[in-house]
Amino acid sequence: MPEQGYEVSPTDGGVLASAGFAAAGVAAGIKRRPGAVDVCIIDAGRPAPAAAVFTLNTMAAPPVEVSREAVADGMLRAWVVNAGNANACTGEVGLADAGTMVETAASALGCEPSEIGVASTGVIGVPLPIDRVCSGVRAAAGALGSSAEHGEAAARAIMTTDTFVKQASFSVRVDGAVYTVGGMAKGSGMIEPNMATMLAFLTTDAPLTTEACRMLLATVADRTFNRITVDGDSSTNDTCALMASGAAGGGPIGPDHPHLPAIEAVLMRTCDALARMIVRDGEGATKLVEVTVRGARSEGDAVAAAREIANSPLFKTALFGRDANWGRVAMALGNSGAAIDPAKVEIVFAGITTCKDGTAVEFSEEEAAEALAADEVGVTVDLHLGTAQATVLTCDLTYEYVRINGEYRT
Repeated sequence: MPEQGYEVSPTDGGVLASAGFAAAGVAAGIKRRPGAVDVCIIDAGRPAPAAAVFTLNTMAAPPVEVSREAVADGMLRAWVVNAGNANACTGEVGLADAGTMVETAASALGCEPSEIGVASTGVIGVPLPIDRVCSGVRAAAGALGSSAEHGEAAARAIMTTDTFVKQASFSVRVDGAVYTVGGMAKGSGMIEPNMATMLAFLTTDAPLTTEACRMLLATVADRTFNRITVDGDSSTNDTCALMASGAAGGGPIGPDHPHLPAIEAVLMRTCDALARMIVRDGEGATKLVEVTVRGARSEGDAVAAAREIANSPLFKTALFGRDANWGRVAMALGNSGAAIDPAKVEIVFAGITTCKDGTAVEFSEEEAAEALAADEVGVTVDLHLGTAQATVLTCDLTYEYVRINGEYRT
């Protein structure tokens, strides 16, 4: 991460750690659990420079379509979000419902509908209970505040199968100025982002221009959220958004400003923290796994190889069983499309070399099983072809994943 020379430190407050924002989360009766918060608003109080990246899934949900259009001019005031229903594969009715959410939020906040982004997450193919959603939107608009409790309520409102609230925030000091980035995310299953993650909302008090927001988010999302996978499935609703309030003061910070690398560093830290939380909370997961491919001819090859390994159900189930089955890594590597020389491949499980020069190395299965019992495990492949490397985060695949998804709608 580009942190050298900058004082980056964690702070409290999640998405509201950045000055200039308010949020709220309320219960609207969309989730099945009585009293569960399921609608939230994140409000900058006025139109602010903004950027977003979305799923590349061609079955993109209506909220994604509406939000792509809203953020196209690079300015947004607020995001309105519901959980418990994805409003995906719902046709023209779903598109109208997403528009109704936007219009309701705009009316409640006293702004134009074009200034509102919308996101939904939950069950696919079921129409939104739009009356309940709109009641929740109005209630959230009336409950906005800037305390840590308001931020946590908003973060809790976007959860579905998540087992814990996902928030992170960091500050950076550069040339006497202090800039903060805060964020919240949700995601536990149907995770293999392609230009985004399930849902992530990021705020900063830095006076970024729209162009700077777009550049930073594209770069950082690609290095963090785009390098995680739980099950290899890219959602219909993936959305990752950034808004900049400018409350830290100072002149506009554009793509060529000397402070931009420092802001990239703190944004990277925040997104990396959230991405790790998503993988650690993978449905039924017992361990976070870092798959690193190094010695590749290009970063693209390294990413492709690491992703193929991280997405292999055979590899992931072996990790659950604490089995250093390096053959499954070799299989996935060969399917990745990356340039390889089989006679040069080296594979290391949790610090234990299992394969060198493309063939087996004698090792203790008992020691390997003990090493793989940790809740964080590293698996490294060295292609010995170049200097490029990349890491993709994943988790093991367990019985519990099958149970959760077998019962998801019932």
